[in-house]
Amino acid sequence: MGRATKFDRDEAIIWVMNEIWRSGFTALSVKAVSEKLGITRSSFYHAFESREALFLEAMARYFQISPLSKLSTFAESNSALTLLTQVFKETCKQRTDDKKHRGCLAVNSVSELVGVHDSLSSFMANMVNENIHGFEALLTYSIHQGELAKNTDTRHLALALQNTLIGLNTMSKVITNEQELWNAIKVILIALNVYRE
Repeated sequence: MGRATKFDRDEAIIWVMNEIWRSGFTALSVKAVSEKLGITRSSFYHAFESREALFLEAMARYFQISPLSKLSTFAESNSALTLLTQVFKETCKQRTDDKKHRGCLAVNSVSELVGVHDSLSSFMANMVNENIHGFEALLTYSIHQGELAKNTDTRHLALALQNTLIGLNTMSKVITNEQELWNAIKVILIALNVYRE
């Protein structure tokens, strides 16, 4: 067993999150993390169990700061589609406020890990599917609210929204003007009949 760790875990997770965001999971080594935290390799495994477990903890921290987390509150909203619109708009702002233009950590990790990394591949694929199910639930609620027609195909509309979200997060690496990025997303939301002021 490694010696007791002497570092701020939250600060460590934020550092790891940003390292993965910058260079990807594959580039994150146990050696680099251990040196950064001033601990031995055995202390690393005692504190985090594995690189994969550390990645999951960093991803959980990332989700806490993601505008997407607000979508789970749609049942408390007067208009689920207004909430949806606000989340997409806030995502545009968050992406363009990032002066390093890193895009989305989750989307970057899907591209890096799905179909490549044995254990994290399924985690990232499940994360995307959970997002799709979340969009479906929001859209179903919107039908009950009378915001969408009863015959709305919520599955395919949810897939379109997820695809739009992935595209937004990728395009934000190149289109770094907030208004321009938002205008592009707004056109899509209007076309999908989910845009609400």
